[in-house]
Amino acid sequence: MTGELRALTSARGIAAWWIVLYHIRGSIAGLPAGAEAVLAKGYLAVDFFFLLSGFVIWLAWGERLRKSGPAGVPAFLKKRVARIWPLHLFTLAGAVALAALLQITRRADPVSFPWAQLPLHVLLVQNWGFTDRLAWNDPAWSISAELGAYLLFPLLVLAVDWRRLPAPAVLAAVAAAFVLLASAMAPALTLGTDIARFGLVRCLCEFAAGTAMCALWLRWRERPRVALGCAGVAGSCAIAWALGVPETLAVPPTFAALLLALALTSGRAGNPLEARWLHWLGEVSYATYLSHFLLWRGFKLVAVRDADAVPPGMIAAFLLLVLIASGLLYRWVERPGQRLVNGWRLFPAPLAATRHPGLVPGSTAPQGHRSEPKVVAQGRVDPGTRPG
Repeated sequence: MTGELRALTSARGIAAWWIVLYHIRGSIAGLPAGAEAVLAKGYLAVDFFFLLSGFVIWLAWGERLRKSGPAGVPAFLKKRVARIWPLHLFTLAGAVALAALLQITRRADPVSFPWAQLPLHVLLVQNWGFTDRLAWNDPAWSISAELGAYLLFPLLVLAVDWRRLPAPAVLAAVAAAFVLLASAMAPALTLGTDIARFGLVRCLCEFAAGTAMCALWLRWRERPRVALGCAGVAGSCAIAWALGVPETLAVPPTFAALLLALALTSGRAGNPLEARWLHWLGEVSYATYLSHFLLWRGFKLVAVRDADAVPPGMIAAFLLLVLIASGLLYRWVERPGQRLVNGWRLFPAPLAATRHPGLVPGSTAPQGHRSEPKVVAQGRVDPGTRPG
């Protein structure tokens, strides 16, 4: 089996659009109750992002940082900052422009746009316990949490070598991470509860579990039948959730098993996630994720009379707007911003790529500097980048 694990890229794109629909669901006129129930859980897509991020970061950087030690950390962090910060800063500037416009027109919204907190958002530390609610560009909370995971990742690499542990021990560590998350969120009814309080621990536990799932994929990538077992685990956890197991305990293992199943089956004949258009949605998914919330707010101000009952035609127009904006932001902001930051000479040059038997250059994310290192089946991994 050769080529990129395109299924993971496509899955990330689907997850991003689940979040888009989650944020606009309350305004869709005539939305059936069943569809409303599905879209109302769209915030869970972020949990898939965290797991996927841990998966690909471990694949691209785990062995490299283990071999280089502290000397490789600056190059790693530079790549991470290059991946997440330029587009975040651009969308945050859009939020500042919107806040200024509302203030000029005497419709200021100090709850959504608290000026005193703006420096925290610029530095992407707003979700580290410094605030009590989401603000400015709400989806950026998860990027703030991811930055925390990036800073701790080198310590994880030094503390744990998943390759040296037997598979049952790795699975036990994943289970322990999920139990820790459920315990930390014991007061919460859902994973989306009080994000300002629980968002960082939610990211760290799932990111760490994602690194372990990558280690399992490296062991089992030539055993695609294992995917059937993963699908069974995912289905069992989902049933347990439906029967009353707390969401905070049932959903993370569901997504972890699903992630491993997708990785093991990527590239197989007939896989619908190999479609080119789905793959493109995954490539631009970071732009989709960071831009849609502000675009929706601006769209309602300009084009919507009743924000509680937006007709289907207007919803379709907005979704098309997000699609176009995603492509443009990816092409003209995201990738140039990555190249710019990666060109800075503040840190030592990036390390040479580590060769992994069975992997080749590429990523589940866009070409060039990407949101995640392209995961592929044979050769090695392009260490270049990361959730979107």
